[in-house]
Amino acid sequence: MIHESSIIEDGAKIADDVTIGPFCNIGKDVELKSGCILESNIILKGKLTLSENVRVFSFTTIGNDTSDIEVGEKTHIREFVQLGAQEREDGTNKKITIGANNFLMGYVQILNGVSTGDFCILTNAVRLYEDVKCEERVIVGGLSTIEAGNTIGTGVMIGGASCVDHDIPPFTLVEGNKATVKGLNVVGLRRRLENKDDIEKIKTIFKQILGDVVDKELASDIAIKHENEYARKFASFISTSNIK
Repeated sequence: MIHESSIIEDGAKIADDVTIGPFCNIGKDVELKSGCILESNIILKGKLTLSENVRVFSFTTIGNDTSDIEVGEKTHIREFVQLGAQEREDGTNKKITIGANNFLMGYVQILNGVSTGDFCILTNAVRLYEDVKCEERVIVGGLSTIEAGNTIGTGVMIGGASCVDHDIPPFTLVEGNKATVKGLNVVGLRRRLENKDDIEKIKTIFKQILGDVVDKELASDIAIKHENEYARKFASFISTSNIK
């Protein structure tokens, strides 16, 4: 169902069961796959694919004239989100990739070159600057900012009103301005890892290489030699990160 007040440019690909509410503007290079729902007053521009069952709420803008954006299935994008709406200052553009089952809450702003894994939650008024990468199952608290070029590891939880200016290791809890690691996201680990031994190995590695001084040499050695895959993943991230 497409409301008569919406404008859809020639070339746009719209699945038969897509719902488009009033006063939407859909560009010629936009593809809306099966089950997508657009509320009202939405602008979609540039090369853009919304995968199956994506829902976009009112007053959201996705894309610009030269952007390349892909949004994974079952992602919800709430009101007043700006996703790739601005071009880079140098005039270049990198693809923005939003994983499946993400939840972008109100007033989230995502800039050029950002990628997120599956099952990420960006709460109200979060801003991700250029080339930020969030791995899967990252949760970012409201009013937080992640500065350009940083990577947030899998299972990270960032507290509200934080400013992140460096890579964040997997499975950690982070908060502050500037943000610092406060500990492990033990609850998140228990939800994801059934083997308690895996969790204990990560706890041990965390204490060894993320003490008062970050020991990247030890992290590199653990990433190569440790028998536990999760410990290796944790150590590998730290050994190649920009954490000081």
